[in-house]
Amino acid sequence: MKFTKMHGAGNDYVYVDCFKETVTDPCQTAVLVSNRNFGIGSDGLILIMPSEAADVRMRMFNSDGSESEMCGNGIRCVAKYAYDHGIVNRTEISAETGAGILSLQLFPAADGTIEKVRVNMGLPRLARAEIPMTGDAVSGVVAEELAVSDKTFKVTCVSMGNPHCIIYVDDVELFPVAVYGPLIENHPNFPRRTNVEFVQILSRNEVRQRTWERGAGETLACGTGASAVCVAGVLNNVTDRHILNHLAGGDLELEWSEEGAVFMTGPAVEVFSGDIRL
Repeated sequence: MKFTKMHGAGNDYVYVDCFKETVTDPCQTAVLVSNRNFGIGSDGLILIMPSEAADVRMRMFNSDGSESEMCGNGIRCVAKYAYDHGIVNRTEISAETGAGILSLQLFPAADGTIEKVRVNMGLPRLARAEIPMTGDAVSGVVAEELAVSDKTFKVTCVSMGNPHCIIYVDDVELFPVAVYGPLIENHPNFPRRTNVEFVQILSRNEVRQRTWERGAGETLACGTGASAVCVAGVLNNVTDRHILNHLAGGDLELEWSEEGAVFMTGPAVEVFSGDIRL
């Protein structure tokens, strides 16, 4: 199988061009290629596919083989690959995902390849049934207490097509993400598990984030998570609608527009290509 390794702010995936390749068992393939000792090494597998409804289609699989609806860093790399490799020839394109069809604006570098992408992430989903989370289906979850092992956290939950649980901490670098991340991911209040964002507020326009990603563990960045953090900051009145989010792998710009959609802008980088025997 031919593949391309790419990352968005350090959130790295193995990408397969399914305009040319066929992946018969993407769940098992994701586990194989993601292994950082015996495979290529990545946070998961992303398939770039034809679409009847958009310019391209993205399917995303975590390193444990589970399929997720959407990946914000991944979709920027899908857009870069599609443009750089001739699948599309426009700098404004559409991409079909498990969370719906999204619009993307591509920014070429001096050499003509794409270096940055702005994604219309769509409307955040705030009702418990949409996240999903147990409890009253139509109510929102803002600064709600959640008991986890020996602690009780105040959580704000947002879906950006996939579930996110946002928790504010005083010092995100010192917080034991590896301890509480998996406990919250698999908490019984989240029937489809959840991604978890631990966030430190730096100012009204700046935050620092660490992410425990559902099915992958801690990752260097999470685009849908950063989008959810932007929304949560406004809901909790701790940040403004436009923020700069510092993640371990790089920075992302987020804006929750007055019209309701969330916009994310960040880098997309191609690392290398090769072949792997499955």
